[in-house]
Amino acid sequence: MSETARNGNLIIVSGPSGAGKSALVGSVLRRIPHVRFSVSYTTRAPRATERDGVEYFFVSQPRFESLIRDESFLEWAEVHGNYYGTSGKFVDDLLRAGEDVLLDIDVQGAEIVRRKRADAVAVFILPPSYQVLRDRLLRRSLDDGPLNPVVVEKRLKIARREVSHYKEYDYLIVNEDLGNSIQELESIILGTRCRMAARVESAKSVLTTFGGMDAEDP
Repeated sequence: MSETARNGNLIIVSGPSGAGKSALVGSVLRRIPHVRFSVSYTTRAPRATERDGVEYFFVSQPRFESLIRDESFLEWAEVHGNYYGTSGKFVDDLLRAGEDVLLDIDVQGAEIVRRKRADAVAVFILPPSYQVLRDRLLRRSLDDGPLNPVVVEKRLKIARREVSHYKEYDYLIVNEDLGNSIQELESIILGTRCRMAARVESAKSVLTTFGGMDAEDP
């Protein structure tokens, strides 16, 4: 049965800044066929290595606000003074094409998407401890240099709130060992493809070879 004949699955990956979401998502995208990353819209300026339409769609604030008015976003939020949003059309086009779509979004965005898309699968990424998360954030560098300690403390404060929501998700990955965590996320994605709801059309096709849904026992 062709993989592209199926409808894709919407998979949310969420967790605090520094938990390792981007590394996990990036690895899975390289390793599993028919998995795509949902490219978000943002009003922040691109960093040196970022390309429009690859990491983000970079737009002006007036353009973003126009998209809000047009109800183009599956979810959107203002984060650290910039807007970020997920295009509903972008996601739906990929799903209809049979691609699984990964959303790397925060807890607030995940809650909104799950209200709108009850069939979405949600995965929460936890760091192994608060201290490990703090160390990761202190070591993190952006194009303009290491994160300011004040920024780190602000993100840790947000992380304390976010981790309290882990029970609301379908799956939990404690990202202590990156290799193991990648395997766990891969297993979740592949398992999602085998859910009954995702295989109904394939099952109907097979059952026609048995004489149809109402075929009598031989």
